[in-house]
Amino acid sequence: MRAYHLTSAGGQARLTDLPDPVPGPGQIGVTIRACGLNFADLLMLKGTYQDTPSLPFTPGMEIAGVIDSLGTGVTGLTPGDRVAIYSGQGGLAQRGVFDAARVVKIPDEMPFEHAAAFQIAYGTSHMALDYRARLQPGETLLVTGAAGGVGLTAVEIGKLMGATVIAQARGDDKLAVAKAAGADHLIGADEDLRARVLELGGADVVYDAVGGELWKAAFRACNPEARLLPIGFASGEVPQIPANHILVKNLTVIGFYIGGYLKFRPEAVTQSLATLIGWYLQGRLKPHVSNLLPLDQVEEGLALLRDRRSTGKVVITM
Repeated sequence: MRAYHLTSAGGQARLTDLPDPVPGPGQIGVTIRACGLNFADLLMLKGTYQDTPSLPFTPGMEIAGVIDSLGTGVTGLTPGDRVAIYSGQGGLAQRGVFDAARVVKIPDEMPFEHAAAFQIAYGTSHMALDYRARLQPGETLLVTGAAGGVGLTAVEIGKLMGATVIAQARGDDKLAVAKAAGADHLIGADEDLRARVLELGGADVVYDAVGGELWKAAFRACNPEARLLPIGFASGEVPQIPANHILVKNLTVIGFYIGGYLKFRPEAVTQSLATLIGWYLQGRLKPHVSNLLPLDQVEEGLALLRDRRSTGKVVITM
């Protein structure tokens, strides 16, 4: 099988031929049809991600495909089932072997590229806003990096949950994408984010995918008892959180990493995905795949993320 594989630290991942994997106990073999790209894939390839696999490895954190084989002890699944899997790695290949506990069946009405674009972005936003931040109808949600693959889903899900959504993004084209996803108010990169959010009544929940100066401004635009979610650090700067300010304003900073739930509570992830797929079938969610590329153009796809030129998700097809 062909796979985009990294063999050494500091080296360059390359498309190469690898032996077909064989599922072990509790695992399934999958013919992969599509793999969603994430900023975390870039960090893994650099060796700076908090959950980088041991070398050698194939990146690709979320896949969709068809089960082609079963390991011993697997029940409730059969070859031919269409499935989505938050794999964590191994997605940028023609085939893969994954733990059956991570599998969610997908309906025939859901294209593979939507299923592959769906899991991390929508799953992160749904679990972060609902399970962790307890976003309530009528509250104000601020989303930074709101036109990115994850930020855009936070706009969409926040609106579905009844919040007033303020979206921050760079450029008119990205702001237009956020508006189409349901944002009530838009803030461009050249605007004073703190001042604009306070003009709009302040933020009750902050979903920050950027970090750096935007985090600092968002932090200062919070209402008392606001909840802040540091989701990602696309700016390259991990923010430092002043504990004295948290105390004075009665703020809550909530850690959330969806990949961690795969290790200590995987059923929370699969339950969230089942809810989201139900919303998708009702027409309430509309995944935005901005770029669909074949496996031999995976480096071009990663460059779109690195240069922040994508709006929505970049998906690789096999």
